[in-house]
Amino acid sequence: MMAKPLVVTPGFDVWPGFLDASAQDTLVQAVFAAAREAPFNHYATAYGKPMSVAMTALGAVGWTSDAGGYRYLDRHPGTGRPWPSMPQALLDLWRALGDPETPPDSCLVNLYRDGARMGLHQDRDEADPRFPVLSISLGDTAVFRIGGANRKDPTRSLKLVSGDICRLSGPARLSFHGVDRILPGSSRLIPGGGRINLTLRRAR
Repeated sequence: MMAKPLVVTPGFDVWPGFLDASAQDTLVQAVFAAAREAPFNHYATAYGKPMSVAMTALGAVGWTSDAGGYRYLDRHPGTGRPWPSMPQALLDLWRALGDPETPPDSCLVNLYRDGARMGLHQDRDEADPRFPVLSISLGDTAVFRIGGANRKDPTRSLKLVSGDICRLSGPARLSFHGVDRILPGSSRLIPGGGRINLTLRRAR
């Protein structure tokens, strides 16, 4: 029987240590293999500032950002080739914890090296927010922050360690959230150090 999640706030659920060491390592190897086809990029924000987090994607569409704004594309902006497909393990996780009826069409891959962070933001570039966002932590521990649907709402922080999975859905689907920092050296999983965050979603 699947363990019940920890409900941090309504709609924000965490499954601590959901993935064992072998499953984590398999996903990391799959990510770096995919990155040989779709290299990581430090995209620029709409204001022209490069992000500290390096990004790529898996699936039919991937999220990108530049002076033209934030959007999903069906091809890697650097290579012009389709994004690599999602491993079956990610599709299985979505079916179990995300939405059993509608498969994800995008997996954003964020690589945090030492010093990288992600400011508070909403995931609102998807066509239909009734589908959840499923987030998988691999590697170094992240200090994660979540607030409410308005930027000025109070926030709370928690640590996400390698193997944790969390879900934003329902009343928390459009909550502001981000990563204040990672804790370097808290894991040896990622070659070269750091953290990988996989976020499964239905973009179209």
